[in-house]
Amino acid sequence: MSSITVRPMGHGRSAVAGRGGARRSFRAYARYWVEGARLARTGPDAVRRRMSVERGYEHLKEGVATGRGVILALPHVGSWEWGGYFLALDGYPMTSVAERMKPPQLFDWLVEERRGMGLTVVPLGADSGGAVLRTLRQGGLVGLLCDRDLVGNGVEVDFFGETTTLPAGPAMLALRTGATLLVAAVFSGPGRHHVGVVSEPVDTERTGPLRKDVQRVTQEIARRFEGLIRQSPEQWHLYQPNWPSDPRPDPPAGR
Repeated sequence: MSSITVRPMGHGRSAVAGRGGARRSFRAYARYWVEGARLARTGPDAVRRRMSVERGYEHLKEGVATGRGVILALPHVGSWEWGGYFLALDGYPMTSVAERMKPPQLFDWLVEERRGMGLTVVPLGADSGGAVLRTLRQGGLVGLLCDRDLVGNGVEVDFFGETTTLPAGPAMLALRTGATLLVAAVFSGPGRHHVGVVSEPVDTERTGPLRKDVQRVTQEIARRFEGLIRQSPEQWHLYQPNWPSDPRPDPPAGR
């Protein structure tokens, strides 16, 4: 059974429930890719009709109004691109960082598609930090998917009852720049609609050494992620080992 379904629902769930959750998860993931591929041609009117923010939109608007920028910490839940398109249409274009994928032509196509929707996607790498900082210094909006420690140098947190690591970037950026830090997600459904949820600002006031503040803020992000993911665990698109106890794939033969 996959961590994506068992952990949010609790380890006491039966194998049958786990398999059912996994099937729902793969269906949700297929929907994510199909709708994502069509999004650029969905059109502004349809996006406004099918996307809404259920609660917390005022926190984003107030954060932008400060002029110090806003950081949205996002889990891989539902369809964050729908939220990005909706925000751009409402005057809040977003810059995001994404892991490169193969083949490179597919990644380049997706970047161009998102650009046409007012969403700037920066490839994860040496230059991504500078692009994010420039956006924040201009008082803009940055969205960071941060429920996976891709680089492997993240901060230890308790996440669904087990210690793992999450990226330090959102906390570090907020603590150093004064940007408003929010946790958000965009759920797919009901039906063909998408619903956004935005948290109250995370407390990023300095209380001690930077390292401790980064850990404290990252732990709070993890706690809020848990609440969002539990609302719809089948929409959590996490298909890689994410905890020390998760099974790892066997290495290729001969290596």
